Amino acid sequence: MVVVYSVLLMGVLGFSFGVFLAYAAQKFKVEEDNRLKEILGILPGINCGACGFPGCEAYAKAILSGKADVNRCLPGRPQGVPEKIKKVLEGSSG
Repeated sequence: MVVVYSVLLMGVLGFSFGVFLAYAAQKFKVEEDNRLKEILGILPGINCGACGFPGCEAYAKAILSGKADVNRCLPGRPQGVPEKIKKVLEGSSG
């Protein structure tokens, strides 16, 4: 009988914690800007620091927040990175 009560108690506790975690995940979820992934796809991804930021992701976040210009990526200039980023910021990602 002790085994049945133990299994029942563990089942109830597991279900309760699962419901709580599902609620917490919905309550505290963080919305991410989809443009960040697009800009990261455009940047060369070599994390050289030539733009003055410690990597391409930090540079992309600075672009989205308006703290950096789109033409600071030196390795990406020959591939037209600034023009592509401007298109993403304007809303036409094609």
